[in-house]
Amino acid sequence: MSKNVRQNLQLNVTSPKGTKKPLKRRKDSKADSSDKKVISIPAQPKPEEIDFEQAAQEVIFKPNSGPQTSFLAATEQEVLYGGAAGGGKSYAMVADPVRYLGNPNARMLLVRRSTEELRELISVSKQLYPKAIPGIKFMERDKTWVAPSGATLWMSYLDREDDVMRYQGQAFNWIGFDELTQWPSPYAWNYMRSRLRSTRASGLPLYMRATSNPGGPGHQWVKRTFIDPQTPNNSFSAADENGNVISWPKGHSREGEPLFKRKFIPATLFDNPYLSDDGLYEANLLSLPEHQRRQLLEGDWDINEGAAFPEFNRRDHVIDPYSIPSNWTRFRACDYGYGSYTGVLWFTVVPGSEQLVVYRELYVSKVTATDLADVILKIEQEAGEKIRYGVLDSSLWHNRGDTGPSLAEQMIMKGCRWRPSDRSKGSRVAGKNELHRRLQIDEFTEEPRLVFFNTCTDTISQLPGLPLDKNNPEDVDTHAEDHLYDALRYGVMTRPRSNIFDFDPASQRTGFQASDPTFGY
Repeated sequence: MSKNVRQNLQLNVTSPKGTKKPLKRRKDSKADSSDKKVISIPAQPKPEEIDFEQAAQEVIFKPNSGPQTSFLAATEQEVLYGGAAGGGKSYAMVADPVRYLGNPNARMLLVRRSTEELRELISVSKQLYPKAIPGIKFMERDKTWVAPSGATLWMSYLDREDDVMRYQGQAFNWIGFDELTQWPSPYAWNYMRSRLRSTRASGLPLYMRATSNPGGPGHQWVKRTFIDPQTPNNSFSAADENGNVISWPKGHSREGEPLFKRKFIPATLFDNPYLSDDGLYEANLLSLPEHQRRQLLEGDWDINEGAAFPEFNRRDHVIDPYSIPSNWTRFRACDYGYGSYTGVLWFTVVPGSEQLVVYRELYVSKVTATDLADVILKIEQEAGEKIRYGVLDSSLWHNRGDTGPSLAEQMIMKGCRWRPSDRSKGSRVAGKNELHRRLQIDEFTEEPRLVFFNTCTDTISQLPGLPLDKNNPEDVDTHAEDHLYDALRYGVMTRPRSNIFDFDPASQRTGFQASDPTFGY
């Protein structure tokens, strides 16, 4: 300790009030006879002599320069932060709500997919919050932080899609999803947006924040939502699942304006000096298999490790639309879900070959069975199409405990005819194997047996990213976004083949026909 620092410390040392009484002056003292007053002026420390080492120890959290700082400073309503492993995602996610804990109107929610995964975030928050907000308390039972101001941060989980109902009627100004790709579909993310609100008087912005690495059951929808629309670090207008910008409706004073903005902020290990400097964690990532290495070290969103259909590539399986002759066999397949998503695919069979063409898709949510029937019939009538048959998830024939018609029967009564899909034991694996066969290039025709019009954007996006089931590599992960995949599987398992009356000399192709002449008609 320098001499000047010691002097400064000594000058600032005072006896606590009431600890020791001052000595009384003796009346007979000659010194007391003086009438002069002595004024003591304490020395003033110079700025350059501040103990910066001690001051640095009082810094609780300092974001790394670059992506972590950009994430904490972002003003877009929805922001995804991440990419590679080791970029400081968890600390950034936990640190972001700190700025609002002094506001009594702040109501915040931070979620993980499961309670086990939540423990990591709670541990990080216990390292940070008591130091940042003196007097803040953590309620173990409710997993909630309560600040002296009255601000709250609820740390919870969302395992199943219907878990969002636990938050019905509640309002938050800040909602965070850690490891967003662990949610198989965007349902929870979209629903929780409806819980995002605050009063104007509170002065609080409305934010949704997320972190994630590439991969996981929700890889494709997260990529479609945050990665594909715009280059990294650039703000863009939020779009729906069909790629249409979400705007204020007709008649509104802001008609046509985008509702809100999104942004993706990438980060890699090398943006985090605490992990990258010694090279040990980098060495671990370099040792991983190629798919995992590209995901976790490079943050590559075009790679989905453990993909169920590695045969798929856009060059071979995605084609430009063309006019389909009216006499070609056409059929449709549907996987229905009201609470999540419904996927409908339309197929045609190329005459003289096994090739199936998926020429149209419908991907919607929150649509009743009867309304779906109306939409399907309207599409087909406007196109002047003759649909030979339709195949629908067989579970829709269940009465579900009531005495009325099943969902399938309700659709059939509307004129939208179906037959049940094959749900027998082993049908899922058989359907997957049939898709593998059709995605392969036929050695005689040098073409795949299954192709897609490039207008079927959701199917093209989801199929290559479907992960395998970790417990059953013969099947896809049923927690992934698989509604269009199921519709595709239902369709190919009807053993579709061209009809003798489909013959068109101008489009005749060579190849093998399906062996079963009856099943599927």
